[in-house]
Amino acid sequence: MRILVVYPYIPFPVDRGTYQRTFHLLRSLARDHTVDLLALSEAGERCEQKSVFAEFCRRVEFVPFTHPNWPRLFPDRLLNPLPATVRHWLLPHVREAIHRFADGERYDLAHVCDIVMAQYFLPQPAARNPPPVSRLPLAVDRSRVDLQFQLAQRDALSRGARQAVLDWENITKLKRFERRVARRAAVEVVCGPDDETFIRERISRDVAVQVVTNGVDLDYFTPAAAPEPRATEPTVLFCGAMDYTPNVDALRWFFAELHELLRARVPDLRVLIVGKAPGAQVQAYAQRPGVTVTGGVPDVRPFYRRAWLQIVPLRIGGGTRLKIPESLAMGTPVVSTTIGAQGLDLRHGHDLLLADTPEAFVRETARALTTPALRAHLETEGARTVHARLSWSRLGKQLSDYYANRFTA
Repeated sequence: MRILVVYPYIPFPVDRGTYQRTFHLLRSLARDHTVDLLALSEAGERCEQKSVFAEFCRRVEFVPFTHPNWPRLFPDRLLNPLPATVRHWLLPHVREAIHRFADGERYDLAHVCDIVMAQYFLPQPAARNPPPVSRLPLAVDRSRVDLQFQLAQRDALSRGARQAVLDWENITKLKRFERRVARRAAVEVVCGPDDETFIRERISRDVAVQVVTNGVDLDYFTPAAAPEPRATEPTVLFCGAMDYTPNVDALRWFFAELHELLRARVPDLRVLIVGKAPGAQVQAYAQRPGVTVTGGVPDVRPFYRRAWLQIVPLRIGGGTRLKIPESLAMGTPVVSTTIGAQGLDLRHGHDLLLADTPEAFVRETARALTTPALRAHLETEGARTVHARLSWSRLGKQLSDYYANRFTA
C-alpha cells in the first residue's frame, strides 16, 4: 500500500504519550507499506528531526505553523459552526501544503492523527473542483475521542459560569463535527473498547472502528536499561506531562483527598512527580513533606526503577495511557483508577491494583507498599502481560495487517 500520513506535530523525541503512539504506529506501518509523512511543526520546532523519519518514510515534509489567537466569543466564535478547539488548527497554508504534498501521488489511504487533521480531508461544499485528498479513504487515529474527553473534563472539573457556557457551546458544535468526521472516515482507530463504545453510543453506529490499544517499546523500557536500586523508603511515582489537564487534575485529587490519609498509614512515604512543564500548582506540591517535583527529565527509566509503585489517580478519561505499560515493562507495579487503566484489559490483583474512591485508593496503595509479596506478584504478572500483548511491534503489525486486508482486498 501507499499511505499518506498527516500528523499535527512531529512525534520525536517521543517525550509525550501521544508521540509514542503516533511514532511507533508510523514506524510499523512503514515496515510493510510505502509511507509519506507530512507533519506540522509549531514555531518551526523539531524540524531537525527530519532524518529520523527519512530512515523509514519515502517522503517527509514538515510545515511550520503558529496557532492563531483564540477567537472572541462574539461574533467570531459563536457564529462559526466549527468548534473552537478544532478551528484552532485550521490554517490555509496547511491545507495548501497537504494538497501540494499529495499532488500527483496515487495513495491507497490517508492516515491522520485526530479530528483536527481529519478536517483537511472533509469535502468542501463550495469547492467546484474538490482536491484528490477529499476522495481518499480516510483512517483517523484517535489519540483520544475529543467529544468523550471534553465531556469527561467538563464533569470532573469545577468551572466558572463563563467557562461553563464556553464548554456547552464547544461541546454542542463538537457533537456535530464528530458525526461529520465519522461520515467521511473509512475507519476510526481508537485506544480501547471504551472509546469504541462511546463512538457507537454517541457519534455513529455505522463508521468502522478498529481498536489498537496503547503499548510500550520493550527494547527501551526494560529493567536492564536502568539498574537503579529501589529507594530505601516507600516511594510512589506519578509520571506524565504536567501541562496536560487530566494529569494536573489527578494530582489535585491525590493531594486534596489521598496524600495525608496515605501518610497516616505509611509515615515515611516519598512521592516523586516526574514530567515536563509543571505549573505553579504542581510545583507547590514540593513544599509538602516527602514530595519531589523534578520537572522534565532526560530519561524516566531510573525513576520507574527507584519507585516501589506508580500511582495513576486519573479522573478524566479518553486518550493515551502510556505510563501504565511503561511502568509494568520496567517492573514497577501500578495502582490506578479504572479510568486510568481503561482500554488496557488489565486485571485487578493480577496485573495491577484498581481503586476508584479515596478510601480504596489509599487502601490498595498502602497494601502494596507494605506487602513485598504482593509487589513481587504484580511485578511478575504485569511484565508478563505487557510482553505478551502490549509491545508496539505487535500492535503496529495489527494495524498494518488491518489496513492491508481492508484497503487492498
